[in-house]
Amino acid sequence: MSASAVSITANTAGRRRPVVVGEKMSNTIELVSAEAQPNGGVDKVTSAAATQSRDLSLHSIRGEAVLDRDLMQVKKTNSTISPRRPRKATAKTEKPRWITVASIFAKNLALLLVLLGLIQMIRKLSSGDSMVGTQSGFSEFERRISDVEDFVKSTTGMLQVQVDVVSQKMETEIGGLRNEMSERIDDKSSALELELKKLEEKSKGMEKSLSELKAVDWLSKEEFNKLFEELKKEKSSEFSENDVSLDDIRVYAREIVEKEIEKHAADGLGRIDYALASGGAMVVKHSEPFIAKGTKWFSINSRNGVHNDADKMLKPSFGEPGQCFPLKGSSGFVQIRLRTAIIPKAITLEHVSKSVAFDRSSAPKDCRISGWQQGTDHDLVANAEKMFLLTEFTYDLEKSNAQTFTVSDLPGSGIVDTVRLDFTSNHGSPSHTCIYRLRVHGDEPNSVSVLPVQS
Repeated sequence: MSASAVSITANTAGRRRPVVVGEKMSNTIELVSAEAQPNGGVDKVTSAAATQSRDLSLHSIRGEAVLDRDLMQVKKTNSTISPRRPRKATAKTEKPRWITVASIFAKNLALLLVLLGLIQMIRKLSSGDSMVGTQSGFSEFERRISDVEDFVKSTTGMLQVQVDVVSQKMETEIGGLRNEMSERIDDKSSALELELKKLEEKSKGMEKSLSELKAVDWLSKEEFNKLFEELKKEKSSEFSENDVSLDDIRVYAREIVEKEIEKHAADGLGRIDYALASGGAMVVKHSEPFIAKGTKWFSINSRNGVHNDADKMLKPSFGEPGQCFPLKGSSGFVQIRLRTAIIPKAITLEHVSKSVAFDRSSAPKDCRISGWQQGTDHDLVANAEKMFLLTEFTYDLEKSNAQTFTVSDLPGSGIVDTVRLDFTSNHGSPSHTCIYRLRVHGDEPNSVSVLPVQS
């Protein structure tokens, strides 16, 4: 009884284990199928789990049938054993315990292998579904990336178009501003050029005025002191030295100026001209005159070869252009017999003023004045032994039209009654040189009698 009880218990335990294992397997399959449903492989996992469940149920039923058959054989064996020989019958019919244990172990091992195979299959299926899901996820991600790339490309194109439009507008605006600035700069530059020209003209005028002021003989300190001494002498009877005021100096200076103006009004310079034709002076000789085209000059003095219009050089021209005596070429001479014998002090050469002249290129330039005392000798040929230099000068067109040159270093007594003007060049005219007026200034010596002028 004990042996059969043990075997039955063992068989019963061996029979119940597959059922428990089957229940665990079914629970595991249901759990795996429930987890696999969110991944999208629900149908496949459910069908595989059902198939495995059926296979497991079959194996469980077969195991129970084998256990029942073994149990029936054990019961039959136990019933045939004789009670008289209990030990011998037991030794023949009983199986060793290790065989039973090995059988149970083998069955459990088989079930475990089946379970492991099932789990491996489920893993493969789940891994395949995850790969499918991953691949589908990657494809979806790639599609979205492509969409984003397309959007970025379209957006970039639109931005490029906007940038091009903005750049064109900026270039247009910049071009307009550049043109406007260039026009303004041109206007300003032209205005500045005009102002610079005006300034240059003003500076030239100032330079000219300054040169004229420099050319003017201003009252020096010595001359002012002399003027002040004369004023004190004239006012000594009325005022003392300390009583002379600035107003008195102004009144005295005004009187002097009025006297000088009166002198200048008489003949422009306020100095006696001993070469004046109306005073008795005359031209006794000159170089070849210039005869303009269409002009016939037949009035020639046959006695000494002097042209009748030569005395224009000894008369006031009153600033009228053309009132001169022209000599041919750029060099020549004029010989003049003075009104009386004098000690020369200065020579004045006059030409037309530039404010009214049409052309001043005919004015003489480099000049030389010589003088000697001719006396009663009617031979008008200049004696080189008697002739001496009075002055040399250059007539400057930028200065006053009437320019005076001082005579100095006279030899001996320095008395002359005849002078000669030699000019070696003019200011550009190749055809002729015009002499408007020549003046000779000086003092009459008391010891020299006035010589009669031969007419």
